[in-house]
Amino acid sequence: MRVLATYNIKGGVGKTAAAVNLAYLAAAAGSRTLVCDLDPQGAATYSFRIKMKVRGGGKKLIHGKRPLGRYVRETDYEGLDLLPADFSYRHLDLLLDSPKYVRRLTSRIRVLGRDYDYVFLDCAPSLSLVSEAVFAVADALIVPTIPTTLSRRTLRQLVRHLRQHRVTVRLLPFYSMVDRRRTLHRRICDAPDEMPCPVLATEIPYASAVEQMSARRAPLCGFARTNPAARAYAGLWDELVRRLQDPPPDPS
Repeated sequence: MRVLATYNIKGGVGKTAAAVNLAYLAAAAGSRTLVCDLDPQGAATYSFRIKMKVRGGGKKLIHGKRPLGRYVRETDYEGLDLLPADFSYRHLDLLLDSPKYVRRLTSRIRVLGRDYDYVFLDCAPSLSLVSEAVFAVADALIVPTIPTTLSRRTLRQLVRHLRQHRVTVRLLPFYSMVDRRRTLHRRICDAPDEMPCPVLATEIPYASAVEQMSARRAPLCGFARTNPAARAYAGLWDELVRRLQDPPPDPS
């Protein structure tokens, strides 16, 4: 079982699009796949045509005695399940007011993940107690990064935070919403030495088809698989699978 979190401190960078499409590709390849939508906005839940509701909300997610599997729903795609979001998740930090509750959330996610090959955590944009739990349970953080100055700055903040707190989770950023007609996008994408950590080779281009995912409520790789952005997500998934076979980061 691999736990992969699509995460960024910054919002609007393509986290949900990545989670939805990569999970779809994993399931399409025959892997048992689960998406856990931890964002109170529930965009991944909406994209899979599932009602944004967990009975008991965030309290049940953390403090509940029932296994999280009771709240999992099947999607329209074989081998792909979803733990829906709930609007009450906006208060999750208040429920994680001690380290034992952070550990409990990570433990419940690990137990849930035993039935799957891949678990994708679609995370809200923040640096919070919820994200601390995500760092603890995830095998890798998949970090969509727009090639702009502010997005690069946010990635630096994340790298600095992980180093200061000695978090050894694997960091796998990639460029998202790339428009190579823009000078700044080209310059940043073509200057890897200016980034605070290595960036994956695959770029996801800016495409209006990605925005159609919310209208169609479906993965781009399902309804427009020949679209350049869909092909890029397929290439990104192949690259991620290869990278996940590398040894984990040295905890020292």
